[in-house]
Amino acid sequence: MTAVSLPPVAPEVTATLVEDLSPRLRKRLDAAVTKLGSRPTHRDGETVTIAVDDDTELRLHAPSGVVATVDAITCGCLLAPACVHRAAAACAAPAADPAPEPEPAAESTPDAAPDPAAQPAAPTVPDSTPPPNSTSSPGDTTPPTAPAPATTAPTPTPALDEATPAQREAAAALWSAGAAVLEAGVAGAGAVAQAALLRAAHTARLRHLPRGASAALSVVTLLRAARVGDPSYRTADLVTALAELLGTAHRVGTASGAELAAVRGRARRPYSPDGSLRLYGLFTEPVVTDSGHGGARTWVVTADGRLCTVGDVAPGGVGRALGVADRTVRLGDTALTHRELGRAGLAVSGATVSPDGRLGAGKGVKAVTARGAAWTEPPLAALWETPPAEQAARALRSVSRYAEPDGGGSDLLFLDVELLGAIGESGGTCLLARCDGGVPVRLAVADDDPALAHRDNLMLLATAPGTRLRIIGRLVPAPHPRLTLLACSHPTGESTVDLGFDRLSRADLPDPVAPVYSAPDRPGGPGAESPLHLLERRVEQTVPAGRAALGMVGDVTAEARRLRRAGLPTAAGLLTALRASAARRERDLFGRLLPADTDGFAAHWLAAARYTAAVAESLCAAAWEPGPAAPTHGPTEATAPRPAESHR
Repeated sequence: MTAVSLPPVAPEVTATLVEDLSPRLRKRLDAAVTKLGSRPTHRDGETVTIAVDDDTELRLHAPSGVVATVDAITCGCLLAPACVHRAAAACAAPAADPAPEPEPAAESTPDAAPDPAAQPAAPTVPDSTPPPNSTSSPGDTTPPTAPAPATTAPTPTPALDEATPAQREAAAALWSAGAAVLEAGVAGAGAVAQAALLRAAHTARLRHLPRGASAALSVVTLLRAARVGDPSYRTADLVTALAELLGTAHRVGTASGAELAAVRGRARRPYSPDGSLRLYGLFTEPVVTDSGHGGARTWVVTADGRLCTVGDVAPGGVGRALGVADRTVRLGDTALTHRELGRAGLAVSGATVSPDGRLGAGKGVKAVTARGAAWTEPPLAALWETPPAEQAARALRSVSRYAEPDGGGSDLLFLDVELLGAIGESGGTCLLARCDGGVPVRLAVADDDPALAHRDNLMLLATAPGTRLRIIGRLVPAPHPRLTLLACSHPTGESTVDLGFDRLSRADLPDPVAPVYSAPDRPGGPGAESPLHLLERRVEQTVPAGRAALGMVGDVTAEARRLRRAGLPTAAGLLTALRASAARRERDLFGRLLPADTDGFAAHWLAAARYTAAVAESLCAAAWEPGPAAPTHGPTEATAPRPAESHR
């Protein structure tokens, strides 16, 4: 048999199969998942078969590509259907994206925001702060408490801008499942813990909390990647996903009005009509994802200066990305390819646009080719007129680890720079440039795949110091100004270069060619290390091995003292509280250990995770400001957000 990938399984199917197992079989589930992963599989139409052994086969029936019911997984062993194999197959398969959520009943789950003219706006409550009736001071480092499960006692019908009891109960389930993962760590969060997350995600979707459901599915995906040793897995990604899950679950119980709508999220990206649009091509970039998808994305600008994208991404990897660039754009009847559109224009009627700027390609969309515009002509030239610091602040809001859904904005920066040459880093080499205000910017490779032109082009540009270019890059959050370079004006001043697709040659560069050189950070500049990493590493340390690993860490007094000396007393307080919560175990009257306070530890961890993210983003924004170099010790308490500010 030839090994094939398993079809996605609906979250509720996996959760049900695991919940139906006996306690004895649940203990064997992780081993069964590992064993199935090494067994041969083959596909026959809509059915994937796994050879459990020489005499037993396991079948997953996936009409429309997804295993949607419990009965769609069958096993030929003697213990079926009560065997461990069906649950193991579901746990080994990827979790399917949830189906569109059912329409809410108007009398029970109102999702519409209240009319601002009819009632006053509700106060915005940060997700990390206690409720409005709390007596905590602004600098209090007490973390948020876990959302309490809904009681069975009758409750009055909530107002339009409040979460329903069912939503609060679903949020409590999300919190409990996320806190259990944090307690156990990756090593202990096996198939049973993942099933609890999947059940909580399914319930949250039914209660019209798609943002929380999506966060739970992200945690499951990352847990599985970590446990199988996927090389693309990063602990920082799981930290972000867990903090998003816990933070969203907490905020359901405290948010109201517009904030509650953002916490609930959207199940699908809505496309809204935008009438007739005049579009001007900007550039085209290759898209290659870790999941094996590939394609191209072309950026265009409307006549009023809005950024929009036209994309074509599907399974296929880098090979598909290279091919799609020269395929016709899927927008109306235009004959332009993606690379041609990046330098031309379109007149579109019946346009539809999503909140993040994606252009829809429905049947009602009509498009004809029109004249484009140079980067030095309106409306494109206006993109380069905004000061770099303002652009960086806008982009940072878009790429924030905990950005609100539908927040809008773009992560692109448009800069006029002078190339300075190559600079060595621990991870390789990047190109150093100077933009307006004298701010040095590191330009990194957007994709290291040798089939793409990114690295070759960047290294070639590094041999031409003194060259002035107009560039487009994607912000990389870091304590120093940093971009991944996507496109630039041609060194000769003619046309533009899509740095992922077009290849420059030495003939395109001005003479003379200078040697590559290395330049150190500016003394005391924003590249200097901040002691914030003392708290960040404790936050990350919890995820692989759980609360117990952090509880065994020795005294953190010296680390807390260093943070205070650096002007970060809030970070010091969070570190001390996190360590104490991890090590705290109460005993009953007979000296027996009581269960650990899982919710309390998760709350302390969430406060620390969100705080470190907010301070890191603050450092990134400050690095783009022109002027004197920042202090070497990092931000002071005056510039670093407190927990109440950082959990928004």
